[in-house]
Amino acid sequence: MGDYVVFHDVSWHASYAAYFFVIGIAAGLFFFSFLSWHKEVFRPLRLPAAWGSFALLVVGGLLLINDLSQPMRFLYIMNPAYLHWGSPLAWGGLNIITFGVVSVAYLYMLHKGDEKFSKVLAAVGGLLALGLPVYTGFDLTVHQSRPIWNTPLMPPLFVAMAVVSGAAVASFLARRDEAMLRMLRQYMVWSAGAVGVMLISLLGTTAYGGSAQELTYVLMTTGVMGVVFVGVGMLAGTAAPILILLAPHGRQQTGLMLSAALILVGGAALRYALLMGPQIVQTLY
Repeated sequence: MGDYVVFHDVSWHASYAAYFFVIGIAAGLFFFSFLSWHKEVFRPLRLPAAWGSFALLVVGGLLLINDLSQPMRFLYIMNPAYLHWGSPLAWGGLNIITFGVVSVAYLYMLHKGDEKFSKVLAAVGGLLALGLPVYTGFDLTVHQSRPIWNTPLMPPLFVAMAVVSGAAVASFLARRDEAMLRMLRQYMVWSAGAVGVMLISLLGTTAYGGSAQELTYVLMTTGVMGVVFVGVGMLAGTAAPILILLAPHGRQQTGLMLSAALILVGGAALRYALLMGPQIVQTLY
């Protein structure tokens, strides 16, 4: 076990969990703005979702820059001479910048009223938005020395969490639009269900792995981290919203809003636990 880990401190701090949370919502909101060009029910969401996505993208970028020991180093991302093209972080940085540029152009065209070009930018931005949770998960899965992270489930898990978090925020933006709320309810049920299935699979493979995996499983499911991961993230933030949404009360606005709030709280807890929990093992040896 002592030879399994390389680092003996927490390299990725809680600010990254906050970044994962806001960038996931940003991707999810842009996804629904993109859908508004293909599903008329989401049309009222087109502009507010695009603005919300861009605002959260800015917040996420500031969180990343602030985490650097020398914040001005973020300028290296814009200089190809400094990029390590084999690093997922480099591609992620380029993804964020490109998505930001497309988002600005998209908002400009929306306000200008150019629907033809706006629809093209929505499609391009939708692909870049998908890349945000994919690269986030890939940043974790390439770490071979860390249990839970080193699994191909990470990218699709972060995509599902982005969709469910985006749908939760979109449900608040929808206000009393019943047709839109009914559609968003379906997205929340299915994406939350996907998150739950992947989390159970992740815990199952971790619990029956080697010594490092088994120790990580214990740390992730007991004590304070167990309350955050299992209690808040899986039960209160994933299972409870699904049960509420499937119940008759979940078809009403109050039940849907409660589910959306729980999803957001649970989403923040899951990202924190998934980031910090696997790093605890390496501090013990």
